[in-house]
Amino acid sequence: MPLPSVIELSSEFIKIPSVSRDSNKAVSDAIQSFFVDNGFEVERLEYIHPEDGQQKVNIIAKKGQGKGGFGFFSHSDTVPGAEDQWAAFEPKVKDSKLFGRGSCDMKGPLAATMLAAAKVDSSSLKKPIYVVATADEEHGFYGVKQVVAESKLFAENWPDMGVVAEPSELVPIYSHKGGYWNIVTAHGVAAHSSTDKGISSNFLIAPFLAEMAELKKRFMTEEQFMDKQFSPATNGFNLTMTDYGCAGNVTASKTTCFANFRSMPGVDNKAVSKLIVDRAKHYGFDVEVQGHEPFYTSPESEVVKLSLEVTGEPKSITVPYGTEALVYGQKVPLVILGPGNIEQAHTVGEWVDLGQLERSVDIYETLIRRHCT
Repeated sequence: MPLPSVIELSSEFIKIPSVSRDSNKAVSDAIQSFFVDNGFEVERLEYIHPEDGQQKVNIIAKKGQGKGGFGFFSHSDTVPGAEDQWAAFEPKVKDSKLFGRGSCDMKGPLAATMLAAAKVDSSSLKKPIYVVATADEEHGFYGVKQVVAESKLFAENWPDMGVVAEPSELVPIYSHKGGYWNIVTAHGVAAHSSTDKGISSNFLIAPFLAEMAELKKRFMTEEQFMDKQFSPATNGFNLTMTDYGCAGNVTASKTTCFANFRSMPGVDNKAVSKLIVDRAKHYGFDVEVQGHEPFYTSPESEVVKLSLEVTGEPKSITVPYGTEALVYGQKVPLVILGPGNIEQAHTVGEWVDLGQLERSVDIYETLIRRHCT
């Protein structure tokens, strides 16, 4: 059976809604069928999302034998379609663009990796190819965490280099920012405000918020908190908070502040987090810290150099947004390399340039042939 075009395969996936709040089973079934029909070994991992209770599916496909190899890492979930504003799940080609939810982020790039791997005959491989499609990249990274922890195929062997196929306009990306979430909670006593018997958690947390405003100024001006590999070079420190819908005539019994920043490889991120945590503990607040260190592959690494040779780009770059490379990068040297512009991702009218989408298949196939045959 002849392979579909990348436009046809991308369109097939776009037609199958897989918004993160829902199950991605249907699109995963289609992805698995493609791999089975094209002679891949397939591993299917399933789980129930701990927050929304939906069934989620990860697909790992392998072709070839041996140690090392090349991995392609994508996700099959998307952000909500905003169907009231456009035909999100009806793919359309117009003006050399493919429109539809996930065309750019990242069913189009996923389809390109699948076709590139399918085009390489297994008899020519000296090292294996892996292609992965996870759930919940847009909703907590639960899929990639399961793949890393439970995949039997990867337990046998991890590839020695790979690509996360997120949109980069086919320019190799060697690093992106991570993120830390410092969750600070103050507890008060609820009472009707007319009695003066309550203790407002909002007032309790106010001095801490004032200190965070001053800390923001430091983050924006002191070079110890910056990494000039990035634009912007600052950590995007941000505060949001909630008193859980407390009524205006009641003293709040609980207020939670989320003090978040983007981690960077040239900064001591744990020290940054400690500045926040220490001040919260000074006031006796509860503190929880979650987060990821940034993704970083040396620009001198083999995978970066190979990607530059194949794409013809003069240099690799950094970006401020995040991908599953935060997790996979702990196992495999990676670059981010995919068709499309991240500014199109998550938008109403999302699209991917057809020239880039088609060229990406050739680039991925060349990477395989250069490294695995």
